[in-house]
Amino acid sequence: MPDLNSSNPFPPPAPALKRSAARVIRTWHMDSRRWDLYHPRSGDIVVATYPKCGTTWMQRIVSLLIFQSPEPRPISAMAPWIDARFLIPVKDDLARIEAQDHRRSLKSHLPLDALPFYDAVSYIHVARDGLDAFMSWHNHSLRYKGNELLDAAGMADSTIGRPYPRVAATPQEFFQDWMGVTGADRQSDVSAADFFDTEKSYWNARHEPNMLLVHYNNLSADLDGEMRRISNFLHIDVQEKIWPNLVNAAKFESMRRDGKALLPNIDRRFVGGHEGFINSGQNERWREALGSADIAHYRDRAARELEPELAHWLQTGSSA
Repeated sequence: MPDLNSSNPFPPPAPALKRSAARVIRTWHMDSRRWDLYHPRSGDIVVATYPKCGTTWMQRIVSLLIFQSPEPRPISAMAPWIDARFLIPVKDDLARIEAQDHRRSLKSHLPLDALPFYDAVSYIHVARDGLDAFMSWHNHSLRYKGNELLDAAGMADSTIGRPYPRVAATPQEFFQDWMGVTGADRQSDVSAADFFDTEKSYWNARHEPNMLLVHYNNLSADLDGEMRRISNFLHIDVQEKIWPNLVNAAKFESMRRDGKALLPNIDRRFVGGHEGFINSGQNERWREALGSADIAHYRDRAARELEPELAHWLQTGSSA
């Protein structure tokens, strides 16, 4: 396997396209058409998740493996979110990516069938129990200070044509919006429906050789082991003498400590800055925030919409 992490004056041919995007997704947050301008390189890494399932955590892990150093590097600059339509023009994102001469990492929150799929690009999908993702998204939405950017994106797109729905104050109210109970006007583009859609798309591709599925629970329980699995998948060899430093830098406490360097501009858009964004990292906070009927509602819907093995894996991180 060639060293994909080093600058190469004679790069390998561009990866072959295994499958074009099967659909276009245009929401307040995302526009999948931005990927049409992406020029892949062999060895590119796409970290693709439903929001609040460990995206930033995986981006940090990938950065640690690429550079083999615990030094904190700005995550959004090193691994741009290409489909984000509300942040910066796509040409600026792509110019930043094209200027990189190391092995590249990119971010997406799109379902897999809305992305182009290349044979020599590695895709890492991180999943989490939907209720844990919901709770983390509620915290994120309450703290986010850029709703006017989402409003502008929605009003400028004829397929949307309205401002971004405002977040309900309590988890119980927000849960009804997230589940779609209160109607389309209250439902954002980060909903239970989007969660199930996203998870099914990656689950269906789990046997592809360039696809790796990782679960948040397993990262929490065995960070060392999961990082070794990710390293093997990416064909990155790490010297054992520096390995403990990389694992330590990927721990939740270390990421909070290094948060200003990892997320240097987060204060402008997020109440509480990096400490509010890298919030608690804890699962099952929904047990105290939601009622038993709400929890049963979600589990029943997951059982209807997902095949049993996927539903079990999302909830536990283990195979059925």
